[in-house]
Amino acid sequence: MPTRILIAKPGLDGHDRGAKVVARALRDAGCEVIYTGLHQTPEQIAVIAVQEDVDGVGLSALSGAHMTLFPKVVEELNALDASDIVVFGGGIIPESDIEELRTAGIAHVFGPGTSLGAIQAWVNEQFTD
Repeated sequence: MPTRILIAKPGLDGHDRGAKVVARALRDAGCEVIYTGLHQTPEQIAVIAVQEDVDGVGLSALSGAHMTLFPKVVEELNALDASDIVVFGGGIIPESDIEELRTAGIAHVFGPGTSLGAIQAWVNEQFTD
């Protein structure tokens, strides 16, 4: 059964080209990918993740709201008894924020310029038995 990944754009960030590129790269790497579209709340993302029975949620943020939105997605998943879903993120995220995001439950943060191969390899490593 292929790995199921939800790619989501939380908040008011209207730039989704990178999220679509990552979604396509993960699909090309053999994952089943669901893309939520723009302007999703953390609550909506968590509900979709549970409904779609995904293995992981990839979040994208370019707006600077990652310190609020990413941990909130983790909280919402926990509230739905779905803490087994791995949450990772990417976008314009300062190096200084990464450790706090990890402490909040974000498994990995991909910064600007991360190769698609590196993202594919990380996802493959996380979800291959």
